[in-house]
Amino acid sequence: MAEPIIKALFLDVGGVLMTNGWDHLLRRQVAEKFGVEVDEMSERHHLVFDTYETGKLSFDEYLNRVVFYKPRTFTLEEYKTYIFDAVRPFPEMLEYVKSLRAKYNLKIGIVSNEGRELAEDRIQRFRLSEFVDFFVISSFVHFRKPDPDIFKLAIDVAQVAPSEIVYIENTLLLVEVAQGLGINGVHYTAFEATKKALERYFI
Repeated sequence: MAEPIIKALFLDVGGVLMTNGWDHLLRRQVAEKFGVEVDEMSERHHLVFDTYETGKLSFDEYLNRVVFYKPRTFTLEEYKTYIFDAVRPFPEMLEYVKSLRAKYNLKIGIVSNEGRELAEDRIQRFRLSEFVDFFVISSFVHFRKPDPDIFKLAIDVAQVAPSEIVYIENTLLLVEVAQGLGINGVHYTAFEATKKALERYFI
């Protein structure tokens, strides 16, 4: 049976279009850079992270609870600047998505777990709005993956059938959640492997 015609691409941001945002590797890197107690920060992070990523805490409020709950030798702004500056784009993937959008007239949607300030910084700095049609981000909509409702909302916004969507994500479990809703899923591990996996949908 022929594959359905794909009308939309849903994309994660961190780990797909650019380096991961505020993940465990960056948290450890920043903690070691500034001499913050890694285990204690990690414990506090896990207690408040869901609240932050669903848009109920600002990044400053989150950091005040996780890092600046006691006096530090560095400032909040210094800590934040290091975090924001750590992101690096994946140029090949960004250009590939743009080329697919142009060639196949695709709708492009971001479906991502991210705090508002980090999300808005990446949208603006890497000019994502130039090729992304809509953003369904956890801090904007107040729920987060793996909640299936975030994908259902993206489907409603895109106004295409799940079978007409391909979702690209670097966390396998989240690919599986999307597939459970009838969305075609591609697990991103590297650019060339992802490009190969998409050949079944885009000639």
